[in-house]
Amino acid sequence: MDKIVSLAKRRGFIYPGSEIYGGLKGTWDYGPLGSELKFNIKQEWWKTMVKDRDDVVGMSASILMNPKVWEASGHIAGFSDPLIECKTCHQRFKADQKDVIAEHEGWHKERKEKIDWTEEKQFNLMVEAKLGVVEGEKETVYLRGEITQGVHVNFKNVLNSSRLKIPFGIAQIGKAFRNEITPGNFTYRSIEFEQMELQYYVKPDEKESMKHYEFWKNFRMDWYKSLGINPDNLRFREHKKDELAHYAKVAWDIEYNAPFGWKECEGIHHRGDWDLSQHQKFSGQDMFYFDEETKEKYIPWVIETSGGVDRAALFFLIDAYSEEEDPAKNGASRIVLKLNPKLAPYKAAVFPLLANKPELVKLARNIYDDLRKDFAVAWDDRGNIGKRYYSQDEIGTPYCITVDFDSLEQGDVTVRDRDTMKQERIKITELNKFLNEKLS
Repeated sequence: MDKIVSLAKRRGFIYPGSEIYGGLKGTWDYGPLGSELKFNIKQEWWKTMVKDRDDVVGMSASILMNPKVWEASGHIAGFSDPLIECKTCHQRFKADQKDVIAEHEGWHKERKEKIDWTEEKQFNLMVEAKLGVVEGEKETVYLRGEITQGVHVNFKNVLNSSRLKIPFGIAQIGKAFRNEITPGNFTYRSIEFEQMELQYYVKPDEKESMKHYEFWKNFRMDWYKSLGINPDNLRFREHKKDELAHYAKVAWDIEYNAPFGWKECEGIHHRGDWDLSQHQKFSGQDMFYFDEETKEKYIPWVIETSGGVDRAALFFLIDAYSEEEDPAKNGASRIVLKLNPKLAPYKAAVFPLLANKPELVKLARNIYDDLRKDFAVAWDDRGNIGKRYYSQDEIGTPYCITVDFDSLEQGDVTVRDRDTMKQERIKITELNKFLNEKLS
């Protein structure tokens, strides 16, 4: 993890939040490359979940919502964790994290320090905010603890403004906020994070709903594999009965084998009719669905897929990171991020072989300007060509394009593959087609 954290900051993927002021625990800023990586992850998710399907539409709900939304969903009363504090060093922990607590106790014992804990308290995860212009009259609102409810409160709006029929889904990507007791493991557990979720509405039938559940469970696992994560580093884990949310019929997590253990990457939940029933109860609005074919009227059940954009970005970085020997450099090692080209911040980099030769720079610049109309492309004319290759390997750029003196005469360039380091000559006029085929 130290290597990942170092690379992320050094190469402009992720920085500590507000770092020049000492930071703010549990917050992170995404740099030029991190922003591109997150954008590409979200684009791939949206394409797979919305654009490629005719039974799913997208929406974007407000972060701030009427506080009654969170009363209805149970977040204000029940969205809490058990908290204990170490009386020796005053660090706070979730009381149900037995392994973390045991590790902390062992740390103190190694130092021959006495350790004692405070009594368990409940800690609400909702982040409060004040809305209004007059002090003393401001209304307490909440930064949403999940993006889920923004979809459910708009269920009838989406239904009435579209031609969707059950089963159908509503997809959303957006920020959420939680008062995490122990943010940590880099960006894995943060106060501010981004989610990508699908709420899929189905008929309230056990057999039919489980068929949809199994489909989405496997569909989401296949998405991570299709974007390059090693299948050996992924697994399903079913929630035990004492883990299940009170409304959940069944829940499975997709977990990733991170350096800090198997951790949740995405959850697939059968939420039953909890959400729509609660909002009907608290708002007084009709949340029933009328099936025109069967003439039935019912409150749909919900199958949810809920993944973290930040967690996905972290796991893609970890899984792609490798250190290899370069046989062409007498065994010297190189760091390479073997990101799927669809996720890589830059799809190609363009170099003039020599930065002090105007004719090479001019041609390389023309190629760069032409390619970046269709692709995210980097320009690099610093240092020797070997260092430039290694620099692009480290940020995951799949292809490096070098303009040399033969390019001036023959109209072709050298294209180097990031993973194999093999090089081939490609006609300049064929570069766009070449990249399209490689990246598709």
